[in-house]
Amino acid sequence: MSQASQPRKLSLAAQIFIALVLAVIAGLLLQSHADFAATYIKPFGTIFLNLVKFIVGPIVLFSIMAGVVSMRDIKKVGQIGGITVVYYFCTTAVATAIGLVLANLFKSAFPVLETSSLTYEAPASTAPMDVFVNIFPANFLSPIVEANMLQVIVMALLIGFAVILLGQKAAKAVDGINLWNDIFMKCMEMILKLSPIGVFCLLCPVIAANGAMVIGSLAMVILAAYCAYLLHAIVVYSLTVSTLGGMSPIKFFKGMLPAIMFAFSSASSVGTLPINMECTESLGASREVSSFVLPLGATINMDGTAIYQGVCAVFIASCYGIHLTPAQMITIVLTATLASVGTAGVPGAGMVMLAMVLASVGLPLDGIALVAGVDRIFDMGRTTLNITGDASCSIIVSNILRKKGANL
Repeated sequence: MSQASQPRKLSLAAQIFIALVLAVIAGLLLQSHADFAATYIKPFGTIFLNLVKFIVGPIVLFSIMAGVVSMRDIKKVGQIGGITVVYYFCTTAVATAIGLVLANLFKSAFPVLETSSLTYEAPASTAPMDVFVNIFPANFLSPIVEANMLQVIVMALLIGFAVILLGQKAAKAVDGINLWNDIFMKCMEMILKLSPIGVFCLLCPVIAANGAMVIGSLAMVILAAYCAYLLHAIVVYSLTVSTLGGMSPIKFFKGMLPAIMFAFSSASSVGTLPINMECTESLGASREVSSFVLPLGATINMDGTAIYQGVCAVFIASCYGIHLTPAQMITIVLTATLASVGTAGVPGAGMVMLAMVLASVGLPLDGIALVAGVDRIFDMGRTTLNITGDASCSIIVSNILRKKGANL
């Protein structure tokens, strides 16, 4: 058979999109049988997500080590890290502000819900110094076992720096790191081929359980959040990718489609990391940059989560008849930006962050119960924005380093 007459294989993005559409249709049809979807369909999605989580720890560890040793220069690592952290903090602050502005515009349309019977037990607060101390691992295996990505990143940096400082003596170690990185990347490719099945099995039960609720009393709050997500993506990322990344926003978003659709259905920044790496590298991001920037972003860059904090804070305040002052809104921006560093990239972590934000401005933590029922709906959108922000940073840092290299 000639090559021209062979059937064209669907791209991963097309396969995921078809799975996503089928999941929505099946979920709507199964609304009266949500228990069936949760019992017999969701477990297959959980198996897929477990496989993705299994590969994430080794991928982060070896890809960052490979990225660091490939630079052969600790100063270059510091340069990439500096640009990345500044970009992440700036976009997170802007995201929180956008969330607050949109929420205030929608405020008059927010429903007045019953607040007298609400109860919510806030998670134990962590002192700022404890958060800082917990970044550093006390054991070689526990960061990977517990999927503590900040500790894995610190571990990878320390080992990578040690290899660089040993110079020629560590040549075999460099070969070993690159080999294991290639092995885990190949393993990741095998797992990602199951993405369409995983997407269907993860999303279908969510639609079956929440389909009717989405168009209920919280529809305007969800709409406000999704409008803010879209505004941030279209304005902020388009602007930064085109000006700092030297890339057409249309090309960027088109190339990011597989990761965007996977993030939307899985609601896990860390889980989307492998497919995000593939997308950014296919868009031209340097592997040494993406292997450093994306794992770091999956841990500390929470633009979507920051928007969620702003929208929910205004909504909860309005439900309790509390008017937020400009000073309180600035406090929300600062708290959400700083709290994003300690928030893990896993489903539901935004709820913990929301408790911190509400406490910072004296809003009742019981108000979290108002949005807890549809948190998964918020989570799908905010995770999608989080990983898109990580990818935009990867493109921007790669472009900045290319330009600097050209000028040398």
